[in-house]
Amino acid sequence: MLGNVNVDAVVIGAGVIGTSIALELARSGHRVAVVDKAGGIGHGSTGASSAVVRFNFSTWAGVATAWEARHCWEAWAEHLDAPQADGLARYRRTGLALLDVDLAPRSAFIPLFDRAGVRYEEWDAATLATRLPGIDTGRYWPPSRITEERFWHDPSGTLGALFTPDAGFVSDPQLAAQNLADAARRHGVALVLGQRVVAVPKSGDRVDGVELADGRRIGAPVVVNAAGPWSGGLNDLAGAGADFTIGVRPMRQEVHHVPAQRGYNPPGGFGMAVADLDLGTYLRAEINDGLLVGGTEPACDPFQWLADPDDAHPYPTAEVFEAQVTRAARRFPTLGVPNRPRGVVGVYDVADDWTPIYDRTDVPGFYVAIGTSGNQFKNAPVVGKFLAAIVDRVENGGDHDADPVRFVAEHTGAEIDLSAFSRRRPVNEDSSGTVMG
Repeated sequence: MLGNVNVDAVVIGAGVIGTSIALELARSGHRVAVVDKAGGIGHGSTGASSAVVRFNFSTWAGVATAWEARHCWEAWAEHLDAPQADGLARYRRTGLALLDVDLAPRSAFIPLFDRAGVRYEEWDAATLATRLPGIDTGRYWPPSRITEERFWHDPSGTLGALFTPDAGFVSDPQLAAQNLADAARRHGVALVLGQRVVAVPKSGDRVDGVELADGRRIGAPVVVNAAGPWSGGLNDLAGAGADFTIGVRPMRQEVHHVPAQRGYNPPGGFGMAVADLDLGTYLRAEINDGLLVGGTEPACDPFQWLADPDDAHPYPTAEVFEAQVTRAARRFPTLGVPNRPRGVVGVYDVADDWTPIYDRTDVPGFYVAIGTSGNQFKNAPVVGKFLAAIVDRVENGGDHDADPVRFVAEHTGAEIDLSAFSRRRPVNEDSSGTVMG
């Protein structure tokens, strides 16, 4: 057991974001410890993620980050410097069809895709029907509750889709976090699990590590908050956040498991993912010829905001299950709606504009990777590099606020101005206001 020690950096949160940050800090030469209140790796929001890898974001930084991250997932063993490929999460390339919707029009993404080099195809309704047999190409916007008569009205027209063939999903999100943790251990990172951080002490105005619930202290001049839905409370412990223009809040979410409709998954493979903001749902293939079905926060639904993420009801509810799966069945009429809900419950860490915050704070030595849940799992391999670059710039005397890090992506060569993820940025008015960002 790790006792009272001093390291160079403490990362709070052992999900896919925290373990990636720990790995990249260690690669940069820092002695690192990771602390998490859960008893294992990826037991929080990561374990409940649908792990979809897509590139549809409302900003250049979002698209460029996701496109770079996809290259990391496709070369996962190399990214980890893993000694062998067994026991690693796998990237399943299925493609993703984003159905047309005025809230997130294809015209907003195509210029960004062209700039980044993301491959795409523009489909009309006839092509969509051919490529996704059994789909109803009707336009039902705006989404409505399934208890309202309007939900069952005939469509007002037809819609096509913007298809990205290189999108897909990661086979096991919790395993992916474990892979990152194992790689971090190989670089000397210490993991302290099953321990809640109860204080972030300071030396003068600078953080001086963390105190744990069992009385131990880990001293460090750098602390990184990657605590997911608990990040707001951790900011309060550290006294950080007075200059934030973007807030974060925890939101309860459900993702449901159902048998796939006939013909959705090809023999021995996986069908394409579908993002359907027109009806307010998304789906992707799952093992054993199944589907994961989630929601896209349609305005007609009540959001389940939480004062304390520990208060989240841990089991799927019939009400949310019926709403999300019935919407998916409206789009795919042969999809059955089982009588009992089956799925997972997670808690998102939601930023005001659904764009994460990767930044320093007004408390010297205290950094944040927050507001990530729902749409940043895919970017975790690159987020670790972002935080390592920001920490190294600031700790070496740089001013990331006045002269933000401009990150050059290893695989794609894209330049990403990390002020796009600043705690003090303007609210992203181009955001869809949903998990799509």
